Amino acid sequence: MNKTLGIILLIIGIGMLIWTGFTYTKKKKIVDAGPIQISANKEKSVNWPPYAGGILILGAVVLIATAKKSK
Repeated sequence: MNKTLGIILLIIGIGMLIWTGFTYTKKKKIVDAGPIQISANKEKSVNWPPYAGGILILGAVVLIATAKKSK
C-alpha cells in the first residue's frame, strides 16, 4: 500500500515540477435583461510553487524506501 502511494506521489511530484500551473476560462454573465444577455470570458490561473513538487518527490522516496516487501 505504501509503495503504491509512493509511486503515485512520485508521478504527481514530477508533474508538478514540469507544469507549474494551468489557466482556464470562465464565462461570467454581466447583463441579463430579458432576451438580451451580455457575458464576458474571464481567464483564471492556478499556480503552485515548484518546491511543492520537490516535497512530494521527497515524501514519495521516503514512502518507497520504507515500504515493507511483500512475500
